[in-house]
Amino acid sequence: MLTLSEENYLKIIHSLDKQGIKKITPTAIAEALNNKTASVIDMLKKLVNKKMITYKNPLGVKLSSGGRIYAVSVIRKHRLWEVFLLEKLGYGWDQVHDIAEQLEHIQHPELADRLDKFLDFPRYDPHGDPIPTAEGEMASMNRIMLEEAIVGKTYKVVGVKDSSTEFLQYLKKLDIGIGTKITVIEKISFDNSIVIKVGKDFQTTVSKVFSQNLLLHE
Repeated sequence: MLTLSEENYLKIIHSLDKQGIKKITPTAIAEALNNKTASVIDMLKKLVNKKMITYKNPLGVKLSSGGRIYAVSVIRKHRLWEVFLLEKLGYGWDQVHDIAEQLEHIQHPELADRLDKFLDFPRYDPHGDPIPTAEGEMASMNRIMLEEAIVGKTYKVVGVKDSSTEFLQYLKKLDIGIGTKITVIEKISFDNSIVIKVGKDFQTTVSKVFSQNLLLHE
């Protein structure tokens, strides 16, 4: 059994790998965790001893097969808890992440499977991320950032890259959520901001940072 901190490290390494980073370094992990590199190296040594990762200077950090299975199981619990908190307890999508961060570390062999069944096997969490199955499989993702969208086309919001409370509350203020229709009206070259229409009537201008964190599907 791993500690809470060790599980969080596996999640971060898995996330960096999914972002396509070819060489995951202790520095990259430290930045993601807002931690000191020396502390990260100490933790990596522990995870190597537990056969959760491999760590060699030329290749960087990689999850072992067991480490990958463990990381995906924690991610599965996290995303299932987010669905539960939103659908069954009425929390907002800007609240569920921090609570799920605590619940994901509950250790019980049947809990995730029972929660999955109770929720009728959801495929995506409230932020549009795929929920792994019990076998570790995830639904395919066909998403683009708002930044990549074509002027004149209408898209559906399917997720966010930034699940911070600040960004989600801003989306809520604009009445944007999963499933909201977004039409790209204009791209402004001066500052890379984008004019969008939300739903049928509301029009607003959003920043480049905003457009890099909202995920769409045609």
